[in-house]
Amino acid sequence: MMMTSEWAIILDEADALCEMILSSEPAHTLKLAYNAVYSDTQLVEAIYAFGRMKEQYEDVQRFGKYHPDYHTIMKSIRQQKRALDLNEKISALKLAENDFQDLLDEISLLIGKTVSEAVKVPVSNPFFASNSSCGSGCGSGGSCSCSA
Repeated sequence: MMMTSEWAIILDEADALCEMILSSEPAHTLKLAYNAVYSDTQLVEAIYAFGRMKEQYEDVQRFGKYHPDYHTIMKSIRQQKRALDLNEKISALKLAENDFQDLLDEISLLIGKTVSEAVKVPVSNPFFASNSSCGSGCGSGGSCSCSA
C-alpha cells in the first residue's frame, strides 16, 4: 500500500483521537483507580494470592468433586474473591474500567456509523448494542436483521 496524503491525514486524525481519549475524564479516573490499587502492597499481595488460588481452582475443576481438596479450595476461592470484590479500591477500579469501556464503545459506534449504517460494531454494554446496526441478534443467538 502506498502512503498518500489522505492516509497521512487519517493517521493524524487517529493520533488526535487517541490523545483525546487518553486525556478524557474516564481515562484519568481509570489511571487514578489503577494506581490506588497497585500502590497498596497488601492489596497487590491479595491479588497475587487470588491468582495462585485460581490456578489451584482450575486444577480442581479438571477432577471436580473427586479432587481431594475440592471443598477446601472451593471455599477458599469464594472467600478470597468476596474479600477482593468488597474492597473499595478494587470496586472503584472496576467502575472506572466499565466507564472507560463505555467511552470506547460509544466512540466505536460513532466511527462505525460514520463509515456505514450496516457496519457491525461489537460492544460490551447492552445499551450500546441496541444502538448498533445489527441490534442484539448477531452475537446473542437471537434473530438478526443484518444482511451479513
